[in-house]
Amino acid sequence: MSTSLSRFAFAFIFSCSTLATAQTAPPKYKTNLPPSADLAYAIKARQSGLTINGDARIQWQNDGGKYRVATEARAMLAGKILDERSEGAIDAHGLAPAAFTQKRYRKEATTTTFDRQARVIRFAGSDKSYPIKGGEQDRGSAMWQLIAVARAAPAKFRQGSSWTFFVAGQRDAEPWTFKVGKQEKIKTPQGEMTALHVVKTPPPDSKEQQIDLWLAPALEWYPVRMRYTDGDGEYIEQTLESLTRK
Repeated sequence: MSTSLSRFAFAFIFSCSTLATAQTAPPKYKTNLPPSADLAYAIKARQSGLTINGDARIQWQNDGGKYRVATEARAMLAGKILDERSEGAIDAHGLAPAAFTQKRYRKEATTTTFDRQARVIRFAGSDKSYPIKGGEQDRGSAMWQLIAVARAAPAKFRQGSSWTFFVAGQRDAEPWTFKVGKQEKIKTPQGEMTALHVVKTPPPDSKEQQIDLWLAPALEWYPVRMRYTDGDGEYIEQTLESLTRK
């Protein structure tokens, strides 16, 4: 069970690349950050042939000059399996992370630092570094930056459009491209919601996860469902249970 939970905690977060990728300046998009909220999700997962259930909570805080997003996930019988924090400022590019901290099940905490004075991204888990050119995100802030872009340009955030960000993880960073799909009806405990399906597909022959997000325009573009699928078909899916606006 412990091995499955370790994989569960690993798969819950965005997957890490093992190779460095040449960095170019990220596109500069207009942003409109959503208001602060607490979001609770039910988790359903298939890992190592086992069905695992749990819950997750995301606290999103936007005070106009700074932001903070905190994620906690728990699995039945195991307790907390993920504790993740991203915080920083809000600038002309949108979210400007200062630090990204992550503690996974039975793993030591790691911190990724965005040194704004030296203009470099550093990792506690590796010797790699990347220059800060403006617009870079971490794995905790990337989804919220995407939401901010959608809110700022909903007419352009339509089926077939693509949006690219440079995203730092625990040990390295790489470009992520999200492609917007069609609108879908999503059933949640709060009722059926119309959401835009957005996908980050890994490159061909890659072992990275596919990330599927369902963003609800009528609900400030908050994610009503998230799904992380491994190359072998195992997955973790989160569905919104409740939302408290701040």
